[in-house]
Amino acid sequence: MQTSITQIQDPARARAYFEQKLAFTTGPVELDRMIRSGDNHVMVVDVREAEDYAKGHIPGAINLPKGSWDKANGLSKDKTNVVYCYSQVCHLAANACFVFAGKGFPVMELEGGFDTWKHYDLDIEHEPVNRMKGTATQQSR
Repeated sequence: MQTSITQIQDPARARAYFEQKLAFTTGPVELDRMIRSGDNHVMVVDVREAEDYAKGHIPGAINLPKGSWDKANGLSKDKTNVVYCYSQVCHLAANACFVFAGKGFPVMELEGGFDTWKHYDLDIEHEPVNRMKGTATQQSR
């Protein structure tokens, strides 16, 4: 379907599209507010590679790279799993949401991924170089 400026869009279809988009996506500022408010209704899920997760991730996020999606360890069926990947043009998060929703997990995609999170200068949590030692260190902005 080709869309041009001269074509008048159907308002009912547009409304349905944006209703779905709003139901299954969130932005970085909104997610940051949820995290800061102590909202216990979200689980943040980073689907980037483990090495990238270790370099920095959204505070409290769990890491589920593509190879671990079948097991879906750490996801919650009692919370909304907010999934993110690298950037706006990366489709890992959308693909993960498709897989996780198929397993019965409530999901939302973080628009813009980790790049947009960093663009807004929001808090980033870093893993220590030796992840086997355990505790993460948190750095603010």
